[in-house]
This record gives sequence, C-alpha cells and structure tokens, in this order.
Amino acid sequence: MRKRDLGMVAAIVTGLALAWLAGAQSQAPRAAAAQSGVHGEELGFTDTPMLPGLPYHVHDPGRPHPPVVTPPAEPGGPPSDAIVLFNGRDLSQWKFERRQMGAGGRAMSAEALAKMRKSQANLPPLGWKLEDGYVEVVPRAGDMLTKEKFGDVQLHVEFEMPPDVQGHSQNRGNSGVLLQSRYEIQVLDGYHNPTYADGMIGAIYGQWPPLANAARQPGQWQTYDIVFEAPKFQGETLVKPAYFTVFLNGILLHNHKESMGPMIYRQVAHYVPQPAEDSLMLQNHNQPVRYRNIWIRRLKGYDQPEK
Repeated sequence: MRKRDLGMVAAIVTGLALAWLAGAQSQAPRAAAAQSGVHGEELGFTDTPMLPGLPYHVHDPGRPHPPVVTPPAEPGGPPSDAIVLFNGRDLSQWKFERRQMGAGGRAMSAEALAKMRKSQANLPPLGWKLEDGYVEVVPRAGDMLTKEKFGDVQLHVEFEMPPDVQGHSQNRGNSGVLLQSRYEIQVLDGYHNPTYADGMIGAIYGQWPPLANAARQPGQWQTYDIVFEAPKFQGETLVKPAYFTVFLNGILLHNHKESMGPMIYRQVAHYVPQPAEDSLMLQNHNQPVRYRNIWIRRLKGYDQPEK
C-alpha cells in the first residue's frame, strides 16, 4: 500500500475514533441526567430540597403513590372503592331505631322509650317503606342508621321532597343527614319555603346557614355530596373539631366549615367525648322524604402507600 493511502486510512480511523469518543462523551451527561431527572422525563429527583416537615424531597421518586380508584361510569354513581349503602333494592346494611329528637343523635333510654310508648300507644313498627329504587320515611317508624360505623368520609346521598306540598317552614319535607349520628346537614324543602336560616336546606343545623340556596322544586331528586372530617379526642379533651364540606346539586354550601358540636335543638351545640367511628343516620322527622343512591368512601391521609 502506498504511503499516501496509508495516511488516508489513518485519518479515517482517527476520525471514526474521535466521533465515537464524542458520542460517548455526549451520552454520559444524558445518562447522568436520566439518573437525576434533569430533563423531567424520569421518576423524580433526589438532589432537590426536602419538603418542610416531611421525609421527602421535592419530586421525590420514593414518595408513595396513592391507590388507583376507578371513577363511576355514570355521574353520581359509586367509584370502585365506595361502600354502596343503598342501591334502591336492599336495606340489609341498615337498622332502625327510635331516637330522641334534637339530642345530638343520642339513643333514647329504656325509661324514656317506655314513656314515649305509653304516650303514643299506636306507634307503627320500626322500618321505612322500600319501593322500587328508593326508600321512603314512614312517620314515627324510627330513624335509619347504618350497621357499619365510620369516621372521616365522603358521602353521596340523593333525596326527594314530597311532591304533594303540605305545611311550611320546618314542617315541610323535614329530615336530616347525620354523620356519626350527631352532626346534621339539614334536609328540608327549600323551594319558596321561608324558615330560620340555620335550619334551612343545607344548613349545619342550628349553627351555620348554607352559602347558597340550591334547592330544587319538590318532586325532583336532589343530591348531597359531603366530605366530613370527624372530631378527634384525647381522652375527654377535644383536639380537633369536626369539619364539613358540602355540595347540594353541585353547588358549594360549606367549604371546610367547622362544626360547633353535635346537633341540638334550641340550644348551643357543644362537644362531648364520643367514639372515633359511629353510624350514618337518616332522620325520621315524620315527613315522607325519599332517599336513593347512597354510597360512602372512607378517607385516609396523604402518602398512604399504594397496594
């Protein structure tokens, strides 16, 4: 081979070697970037500051991902992790009790119940009327309570005022949704029905009126979506009050509003020690209110690991 040809071969080999080296050098930062997430295409960063009060970096790749929840196929339906309390056909998850009106949801004593039975000898048997797709309050037939007990929850419940309008103020479509059988969101006919503001539809009863009157006409189905944070006690000391976030027919009524305590009639609410979990209660106020499509989700805190 001629000397000139040897020189050309050497130049080509040298050029290829330099090109390979340049490519390898350019890949090295990319590999490092992939490990550190510089381009934002990877699972996170470990060279970022720590979040205050947390054991995680900003964009930490080791932070737990939440569990996957499949949304309902239809609006208002139960998501995949919901407990369906009433599907329009089955009341097996409920019980019925006669409870003292306006006493924070506390059950009547045997003596009080005996006195009531004596004064009202013609009480109907316990239980509401189950129809195709809904359950209807039977006057004086007890309140409806879940057998299962709950703490922090998201609740969906649909209700209908009697289309045959009778009475006024508190005697028109009166019922209630009581979280932990104590903390009431008022159910009442709110369509052209004046009453006291902290007792109208959507009120935290006896405490806070709703931010809006979003009531539909009697005979139309209405929807509550409620987020309830249960109170927390250490022994007999309240360390965190209950909170409500409430939507009626998609309209915000209460935005993380603090409850003053369990529902009580004509008095100022106050807290007393209670169990961490208790039954959801639908109140019997002797008005034929109807309920359907009731489901509930237990709520947990942030950074719960995905199963």
